[in-house]
Amino acid sequence: MRTWITGLVGMVLLLPVCGWAEPAPAINLANTAWLLTATALVLFMTIPGLALFYGGLVRTTNVLSVLMHCFAITCLVSFLWLAYGYTLAFGDGGRVNSVIGGFGNLFLAQVGQESLVQDVPETLFLLFQLTFAIITPALVTGAFAERLKFSALLWFTVLWLTLVYIPVCHWIWGGGWLMTLGIKDFAGGLVVHITAGVSSLVAALVVGPRKGFPQTLMMPHNLTMAYTGAAMLWVGWFGFNGGSALAANGAASMAILVTHISAAAGSLVWMMMEWWRHGKPSVLGIITGMVAGLGTITPASGSSGPIGALLIGAMAGFVCYWATQIVKQRLRIDDSLDVFPVHGVGGILGSLLTAVVATPLLGGSGYGDGMAMMSQFGVQLLGVGAVVGWSAVASYLIFKAIDRLVGLRVTEEEEVDGLDLALHDERGYNIDPGTRW
Repeated sequence: MRTWITGLVGMVLLLPVCGWAEPAPAINLANTAWLLTATALVLFMTIPGLALFYGGLVRTTNVLSVLMHCFAITCLVSFLWLAYGYTLAFGDGGRVNSVIGGFGNLFLAQVGQESLVQDVPETLFLLFQLTFAIITPALVTGAFAERLKFSALLWFTVLWLTLVYIPVCHWIWGGGWLMTLGIKDFAGGLVVHITAGVSSLVAALVVGPRKGFPQTLMMPHNLTMAYTGAAMLWVGWFGFNGGSALAANGAASMAILVTHISAAAGSLVWMMMEWWRHGKPSVLGIITGMVAGLGTITPASGSSGPIGALLIGAMAGFVCYWATQIVKQRLRIDDSLDVFPVHGVGGILGSLLTAVVATPLLGGSGYGDGMAMMSQFGVQLLGVGAVVGWSAVASYLIFKAIDRLVGLRVTEEEEVDGLDLALHDERGYNIDPGTRW
């Protein structure tokens, strides 16, 4: 009895010295399960979603080249993210952390099964972020489809991911200067859509138009394929935006709801615009309007309510529709698959409107400490200007460097023959002329 009492007294006396032990952070199984699902959905957006969407929009002789672009980018970016991408985007950069991360996690040196980000495994968090890093340069390929060398594509992927995507990702999501200012970009309006859209415009200008543009009509070869890919993008976008909450909660469900509303509104407005101007609604128009609605709501998907999403989607369908007309018809810029007018313009529009739809008057989630609509708009405007400027200048230098290194364009003869045969020695459709269908 005396020994027991002595031990208890000793423990009590030691408590002030030792303090209470901090409980180890616990993994949240519900959040982890949802993020696992969201990660699969976002990868589904690139392969097969974007690959089929872009593949259906090009001509028959170039369909395999587009599929090859998406697949090769998926593989190459996965290696780069493992090697240095994740640590530079989300690591601690010390004195230069405002602009870039550090090298502490090269080849994921400090990442194990037990390490967490919030209450989900860090391995899962970095994989989720990897799917964003994959789809962003894949989006840019739509600007130079049907005329870029495959070797140039690989160089573009390495340089662009390193010099454009990773720094911007760190500025906004990894603890950089724009994150410190309180910028709102829930799922990638700036990080994904503005960087890809602006770089696509630069690419179209530097690489130059396809042979025959704009005199020759270059129609999509398989709208059934493009429709299938677009439908996959819509579904996958639930993981893109909903997964960015990093939790299975009300924020994730609201992000998915507003994503769906904006996509539907963008589709309907684009369809009505075409119907009014050309007399008939088109499948190409309604699926393009959907992508515009999805891209434009992305930065605001964590701040907007349903009414705000309806506003953003409708404006996306209207503004992005006219942007495509201006870029192709008035400016005569051959952005082959309309990446800048849809993703770039949509990303800019959505990033600025985030400050508006976040107001509780429209059902939004409100603002951070010391922020109101106008101050938030100022931060959003600064962020848009910085990302547009950085993406444009860096992309221009990258494409010029690649042109000197390996050349950007295929030969005129290869372009006429098609990239499938010229670069990959394959055809997307091997049809026997004698076959009866």
